Amino acid sequence: MEVEVKLRLPDAVAHRHVTTLLSPFHVATHRQENHFFDGSSGELSSRRATLRLRFSHNDPLCVVTLKAKAVIVDGVSRVEEDEEPLDPSIGRDCVAEPEKILSSAAESRVLRRAKEEFGALGFVGLGGFRNVREVYEWKGLKLEVDETDFGFGTLYEIECESSDPEEAKKLIEELLKDNGIDYSYSVTSKFAIFRSGNLPGYPRQ
Repeated sequence: MEVEVKLRLPDAVAHRHVTTLLSPFHVATHRQENHFFDGSSGELSSRRATLRLRFSHNDPLCVVTLKAKAVIVDGVSRVEEDEEPLDPSIGRDCVAEPEKILSSAAESRVLRRAKEEFGALGFVGLGGFRNVREVYEWKGLKLEVDETDFGFGTLYEIECESSDPEEAKKLIEELLKDNGIDYSYSVTSKFAIFRSGNLPGYPRQ
């Protein structure tokens, strides 16, 4: 189970304010490509699951992830997650020809799960989006500040995986409030936004 704090920032100005504040604690930048897949007959989506292949400019491997049953309440996301590294050449082949996921299942435990546990007889690509992720080590937390380009809009978000999400959320909210940075609790996943084709309006106080 992956448990994350997810706080949405209203715009590029707030995003820049956050990254400037956190700049002394910056440890990495990841330019990510995210590609999503479903079974050819909706075998994954019908059970609230999705398969993702992620590539990053500074990582020689891609990462294959199976996520299911995501729930977000009060800015805390909980989702069943299984992931592992994958040879990028296999990953690129699967993006180009999603049906190759079936033949590649022997090379990946996660791909094999997607095939066997969900009974998928084939796979289809759903498309994807790009994300620039700035990573910071701050007060014992790993903060990920995202700028996600969906093509139809840009989302700005802070994520923080934690075994104590309420305490992590409290610390992050204090940082934002103390510096006059507007924010709201995220109410849906990036994948759900991507599938909807619309960027949700930012809730104004």
